[in-house]
Amino acid sequence: MNIYAKIFLTFSKIGAFTLGGGYAMLPLIEHEVVDKNLWLSKEDFMDVVAVAQSLPGIFAVNISIFIGYKLRKLKGSIVCALATILPSFLIILLIAMFFSQYKDNPVIAKLFKGIRPAIVALIAVPVFSSAKAAKITFKTAIIPILSVVLISFLNVSPVFVILIAGLAGVLYHYLKHKS
Repeated sequence: MNIYAKIFLTFSKIGAFTLGGGYAMLPLIEHEVVDKNLWLSKEDFMDVVAVAQSLPGIFAVNISIFIGYKLRKLKGSIVCALATILPSFLIILLIAMFFSQYKDNPVIAKLFKGIRPAIVALIAVPVFSSAKAAKITFKTAIIPILSVVLISFLNVSPVFVILIAGLAGVLYHYLKHKS
């Protein structure tokens, strides 16, 4: 199969069958890209996720653009981005066209109530997977815990938290290697 067709089909599947946004897509993207197709190593995938998180735009699309670029440069990026966006766009278009007719339907309401907990689980899986891959220990767990406190309870901008964590990491390694 042509590589462009393969990446289009792979990312179309990811875009079509994942509910809950970019973080919910992470397990499926990782499975397809790292485990099944061996396009990236686990470490490279974690780096792509870290960079994609720090960029503006849609998280899953950012990831797909990076992976497409690694596979086939600009053409690969375009194919991956379109494949990720197109299914969601079409699904949202169909929902917009027909949802107003069914929004008060009790079956539809129950369907969405049932989907919500599954989406929470889909988001939790990459959090634990990322912590494991990043080798978060009891000692280093203070960084994500402090980040959650700063962002959630003290309303500190995530941008500042990322900058502070990066500077703290540089300072820590500087002081560690100096002594």
